[in-house]
Amino acid sequence: MLSATLVLWLHLVGAVPHVLAQPAPGPGSGAPAPAPDEVGPEEALTQKIAVWRIDALGISPELVARLESLFRMELDRLATRALPTRLQIDKAIAGERDLTGCGGEDRCLAAIGKKLGVDVMVTGTVAALGESYILNIKAVDVGRAAQIRRIATDPLRGSPDELIESIRVAAYRLLAPDQLHGSIHVLSDSVGAQVSIDGKVVGKTPLPGPIAKLPLGEHALRVDMANYYPFEEKMVVRFQKSTRVTVRLAPREELIDTGPARTVKREPKPWYTSKWAYAGAGVTALIIGISIGRALATPTEVRCDEVPCD
Repeated sequence: MLSATLVLWLHLVGAVPHVLAQPAPGPGSGAPAPAPDEVGPEEALTQKIAVWRIDALGISPELVARLESLFRMELDRLATRALPTRLQIDKAIAGERDLTGCGGEDRCLAAIGKKLGVDVMVTGTVAALGESYILNIKAVDVGRAAQIRRIATDPLRGSPDELIESIRVAAYRLLAPDQLHGSIHVLSDSVGAQVSIDGKVVGKTPLPGPIAKLPLGEHALRVDMANYYPFEEKMVVRFQKSTRVTVRLAPREELIDTGPARTVKREPKPWYTSKWAYAGAGVTALIIGISIGRALATPTEVRCDEVPCD
């Protein structure tokens, strides 16, 4: 499982450029284009770099050897100059015990680098302490026989994916800290909504593109628009990733403007204009109508022996 994950990461990882670099290959150069949410390296390698080795401390040596081999291949694909192979390194230092037995000390790394004709030597360790991992990687300037930078992580717990991501981030912290960032891509169907990151306004929707070069970690995203509930969410920015978020603002109907407020003066109305007065009058009229109808429908008897009929 770990081996498969390492292979997947090394096929996705970008370059590990040095501070001295040139623009990455553009369209038509033959380099594969990054996926929509995958941000490729900004700059390609220019210095000659060699990887001495990545030592296994408490982890299967076979898995670390595979990691080292694929890591070399990936750097070789992205660098402007080919990295020395393991065979070339062994051939260059053959017969020199002080170099073949180098344990990662600056002086012997620099001596190996001079044999190879490179500018920077990279080496490191991956250590397992129970369920935790410790990463330690360093770069040595061959000309000065001195460290350029050393990166050590805090103990990490969890799945192998966390180890892989940490190795990748540590490599950029080591050789290209200015490229250690990600972005947030805000998509919204609202036009003119104000977008803020960590309290700083960055524009209005629709944004022309992702909010780029954000430090790794958690950021507070807020999207505001008049008469709508604001959108607020914590977004996690990952290395060389563009985190997408779709924002749909919900309207505040009670706040919709209906024009300037007006004051209406209500005059008291007579009692007979109330609805109860109208109802009472209707009932009274109904009763009178029924009485009259009954009176008209009742036959009248006239006795001609008592009252003249003609």
